Amino acid sequence: MLHATTTNELDFMFDSVAETMSRREIADLQATRLRVMLQRAYDHVPHYKAAFDRAGVLPSDLKTAADIRHFPFTLKTDLRDNYPFGMFAVPLSDMGRLHASSGTTGKPTVVGYTLDDVHRWSELMARSMAAAGIRPGDVLHNAYGYGLFTGGLGAHYGAEKLGCVVVPVSGGGTERQVTLLKDFGARALCSTPSYALNIAEVAEGMGVDIAKLPVRRGLFGAEPWSNELRRELDRRLGVKSVDIYGLSEVMGPGVACECDVATDGLHGWEDHFLFEVIDPETLEPLPMGETGELVITTLTKEAMPMVRYRTRDITRLTDEPCRCGRTHVRILRVDGRDDDMMIIRGVNVYPSQVEAVLVGLDGLAPHYQIRLFKEGALDAMAVDVEVLPDAPQDAEALTAASRDVRHHIKSIIGVSCQVDVKKPGGIPRSEGKAVRVIDER
Repeated sequence: MLHATTTNELDFMFDSVAETMSRREIADLQATRLRVMLQRAYDHVPHYKAAFDRAGVLPSDLKTAADIRHFPFTLKTDLRDNYPFGMFAVPLSDMGRLHASSGTTGKPTVVGYTLDDVHRWSELMARSMAAAGIRPGDVLHNAYGYGLFTGGLGAHYGAEKLGCVVVPVSGGGTERQVTLLKDFGARALCSTPSYALNIAEVAEGMGVDIAKLPVRRGLFGAEPWSNELRRELDRRLGVKSVDIYGLSEVMGPGVACECDVATDGLHGWEDHFLFEVIDPETLEPLPMGETGELVITTLTKEAMPMVRYRTRDITRLTDEPCRCGRTHVRILRVDGRDDDMMIIRGVNVYPSQVEAVLVGLDGLAPHYQIRLFKEGALDAMAVDVEVLPDAPQDAEALTAASRDVRHHIKSIIGVSCQVDVKKPGGIPRSEGKAVRVIDER
């Protein structure tokens, strides 16, 4: 159950039992739930039985939550190798829901839920939305895509569980999105950050100042985004932007969420998930606070338990107290994926680093794409970005802007690259997850 409470006159809503447990209580609960989950996976998922046997471990070997380090990892390729239903721990007839990835790079990854899983997912999304400052009775404009993608329905069910009035608009039709935001008086907007930026731009073109509308919370996720983009969204939409995190393979959105009190790291819901950070090279667990790859184990998912799922997301964890009163670990922003990392002339570069340089530069719009190509035997990078409508757009001005952006990227990130500053509208707009990197190699 969600309980309303007020602390130090900061109004927020939380599960006072689950979200404020002591670290000892969290560890004990995780160990209990881990033992049950590992036995379930071993008994009902042939992949896990084989993987545990190869590693020489049994569910009974786990005494404390820290013992999870002895169990094998799960990779996305394991899901694809067991396509479509080989990772399920219950018969297909006992499922309540199936979701899947787009499968654009091969077989899709299929994820399943019992009806109890759907209920828990809805509760965790409601918990996340409450942490973000969304309240029962708020009109919530849901611009995440509906369908096999988990974002739309995950947000929808969570908002309904919280008691919101849901506008299930999905993605696309951006002018209509602006009209509905204005006419329905939504107080919360859910979308990818790149699509929220698109909505803001289209609204400006329509003569609508979204910052003057009732919308006050932006719950943005499904793609990495920088603090610079957060500030841009806050300014243009008049909202407080809050980050939400999830993966379809683990549950969907709602695995972790920022609170609107601090907006300083995503609270990972440790009563349902175990979070680790590992060195992506040695695969050894790293101490709290060190940067590495995030690994997640589900504790309560029935249909499709995940044991040490390698997310490929690069981040770090902290268990330092948060001003909101929640005690769960915080994921200190996901800055990128280790498989998204680009090595340009020996320099490691993440798209989010490029975004952090570009967003907020005078005269530039926060729309960009990165192109990778070969320059002889070496990988090279080009950045396409566009100017604001009121910025000079003659050839000389665009050339000067390109030179300036190239200098900023070199001085801040340390990599040389080509830069093409385009006129307004030169970068494709997103209606879902943004395509930030185009590989032409």
